[in-house]
Amino acid sequence: MTQSEAIDVAVRAVEAAIGAGAHAAEATYSMTDRFHVEARETTISKLERSSGSSLHVRLLRAGRRATLVTSDLSPQGLRETIGRAFEQIPYVASDEFTGLPDECGSFAGDLALCDEHVSQRDDEAKIEDALALERIIRASDARIVNSSGSHYADATSILALANSNGFTGAYAGTRASLSTGPVADEEGTKRTAHYGTAARLTRDLESRDDVGRIAARRAVEMFGARKPRTMRVPVIFERDTAAAVLDDIFSAIAASNVAVGNSWLADRIGDRIGSELVTIVDDGTLPGRLGSAPFDGEGVATRRTPVIERGVLRTFLYDTYYARKLGAKTTGNSTGGGIGANNFYLEPGAQTLGELIASTPRGVLVLDTIGFATEHATGTYSRGARGFMIEDGELAYPVDEFTVAGNFAAMLAAVDGIADDLRFDGVTVSPSFRVGEMTVSGN
Repeated sequence: MTQSEAIDVAVRAVEAAIGAGAHAAEATYSMTDRFHVEARETTISKLERSSGSSLHVRLLRAGRRATLVTSDLSPQGLRETIGRAFEQIPYVASDEFTGLPDECGSFAGDLALCDEHVSQRDDEAKIEDALALERIIRASDARIVNSSGSHYADATSILALANSNGFTGAYAGTRASLSTGPVADEEGTKRTAHYGTAARLTRDLESRDDVGRIAARRAVEMFGARKPRTMRVPVIFERDTAAAVLDDIFSAIAASNVAVGNSWLADRIGDRIGSELVTIVDDGTLPGRLGSAPFDGEGVATRRTPVIERGVLRTFLYDTYYARKLGAKTTGNSTGGGIGANNFYLEPGAQTLGELIASTPRGVLVLDTIGFATEHATGTYSRGARGFMIEDGELAYPVDEFTVAGNFAAMLAAVDGIADDLRFDGVTVSPSFRVGEMTVSGN
């Protein structure tokens, strides 16, 4: 199916909804072709290919909203589904903020969202990627005896959106990924690890040699780990764990949480909440990135939105509903059913991670976090963790079974070093960064 044909599906759905009595309507049609292979040792343990499509329609009448999702695109099937959705409207409360966006549009630049190489590659080459990862992790260290699987996956998709205000738009995109999960054994003690890479364009993927090598190193480097003593020291979040911290910060910045008081940032627009080093941006217009698109889930053009600039909170992130509720303007962050990140990231610094470690006389490098203990209303942060003790600017020995804790306001204010290792391998990403002091709870 072409983008034009996908738009036709969405337009017909909107027309059917209006014809059935909706005051306004919006339809999103998406279709995706997926490929996935999993290897274990020398065997293919899973091989999947699938194609799927769905139509999501939002019906609006007198401030009330009903939604439907269907894969039946026949005229009769669509009429019946819309009819059933309308039956639910009398049971929905009227809400003055419900409605289509006041202004729709598409980002005009070339976002480079499609890589023809994804669909043109032979299946045998994709299968070999997974098998090669298995060979690489096992050849890296004799202690690696198994894996939870090595994977190659890709997807090619088309999304089209239309609404009753006259907006139509569509775009195509691709995604590819490589990942592996080695299992290491040393005298009966097992350690597991995982590492992967993902991108819209295959040229932006890390090489399978690098993916396998990093995953293998992570599996064996934690042997002999100790539980550290409780202390207050600088903490460096390696970029993968830093991205998880940023994901928690996004939750506090999403207007849906702000509106219900579930954000420690409520009423703090214009306040300094971080150090001068901290600039966090949401940008849906970065070419070739996983979170980029010409418009959001409501048909609002994406844009670059500085959220925190040099430590000062500039804005929350909105969809149309919560922008109206809070007296603001949408930032193009609708997912079609809520508020989501486009490309949400901390701007990188000029140091390498190695230089950041070398400038830390004593501290902890966090390589992985475990569990969930974040309180968005108060900004309390607490996670189980594992990583390395830093002594005299060097990684001294591995540590695990400890908790790293603090408060987001204090953490952002104490950021005193940011590395240059930002990679856009997700929607929420971050370079490694150092917090000047946090509580590490161990022995």
